[in-house]
Amino acid sequence: MTTPPNRNIQPAIQSVGRIDFPQPEISQLSNGINVYQFNSGTQDVISIEMMFTAGSWFQKKPFTAMATNLMLREGTRNFSAQKLSETLDYFGAHFENTTERDNAYITLYSLNKHLDKTLPLLSEIVKNPIFPDGEYDVIAGKQRQMLEVNRQKVNFLARTQFNSILFGNDHPYGTYLEPNDIGQVNTADLVDFHKAQYHSGNCSIIVAGLIKPGIISDLEAQFGENDWSGISNDQLQYLPSGSDKKDHFHLKEGAMQSAIRMGGMMFSRSHPDFAGMKVLNAILGGYFGSRLMNNLREDKGYTYGIGSSVVPLRNGGYFVISGEVGAGVTKEALSEIRFELTRLCTEQVGESELSLVRSYLTGEMLRAVDGPFAQADLYRELIEDGLNISHFDELIDTVKHINAQQLQDLAIKYLRPEDLFTLVVGPEGI
Repeated sequence: MTTPPNRNIQPAIQSVGRIDFPQPEISQLSNGINVYQFNSGTQDVISIEMMFTAGSWFQKKPFTAMATNLMLREGTRNFSAQKLSETLDYFGAHFENTTERDNAYITLYSLNKHLDKTLPLLSEIVKNPIFPDGEYDVIAGKQRQMLEVNRQKVNFLARTQFNSILFGNDHPYGTYLEPNDIGQVNTADLVDFHKAQYHSGNCSIIVAGLIKPGIISDLEAQFGENDWSGISNDQLQYLPSGSDKKDHFHLKEGAMQSAIRMGGMMFSRSHPDFAGMKVLNAILGGYFGSRLMNNLREDKGYTYGIGSSVVPLRNGGYFVISGEVGAGVTKEALSEIRFELTRLCTEQVGESELSLVRSYLTGEMLRAVDGPFAQADLYRELIEDGLNISHFDELIDTVKHINAQQLQDLAIKYLRPEDLFTLVVGPEGI
């Protein structure tokens, strides 16, 4: 008989030991596409994610990469958009597509018992889109309308314009979409972009869930052919040409809040300082108990939320502090942000605070491997950057062993306030 726990006694707090990051089973289709399998779970559901190097980095005109991805399911050589949607709905399947700076993703969620019906639809969507003009006009119109609405928001303006300050207007990471850009793209551009980027030479496949035997044969039948091969242009390079000016202001009359962005250029996940910056960023603004939240939200009441992020990209990266504050306290908020940055540079982090952040970050890593879909999402980061599973071991080792002096050295190297760019979008200047 099991003895019930004593609810009057707090359970002992145990530190997280070694985290065994799951290794996928790796196969290769006959045309060279790598397939990564995370086989676990209890539900009879599977996700098949196709990742293409088809992000905005590779487009010649703004909006082309996004529009191409959005249009994939708007009609194919053998299915109308309506027939595709009806068939996916009938078999209880779900289709998602996302476009980011470096990559584009197309994901199918399906019951295993219907995979013989849904997997051919994914093949149709990826390989045989026809980009009809009528559907494109509808999608372009919706995107233009959404853009016009978002451009009234200080947070959206700050987010898009800050990258331009860092990388430059002509750099793929710095370009942001304007309403007029949408009108410069037509379906012929989408056809060309699809042919150049959506092919077996630019593709990886990640399968997760309760995987049944024979999945590689099924994928080979749909995607292993050479009739959609192409040459990868993943070696395209662009030099950043960011602003020489450190402080920037964008007037947004009538705004009740000011959006703040402060940060600078950084690096990809493969950089030796990446893991240490993850820890330093958590202390500064990477979780709800961070210094920025405690200062600007809990103590001063300037904002509902503020945080910071280290954003790794395939060809670089950046650090950014972001938040919205009351318009009347913009200068005071900036002063407090700079105070916290200076404190990291001049004072070592106490052991109790560092211990708390270690626990938070190791807990986040545990959550990141909870279930096959989460494992697939985590491993996708490695595929994107050409890393292996040892990257996560090195990350957890840094979290556990980095010391206060090393963190202070990183702060001096990367987070001195005078070295960072500042952008405010709001009703009054800085």
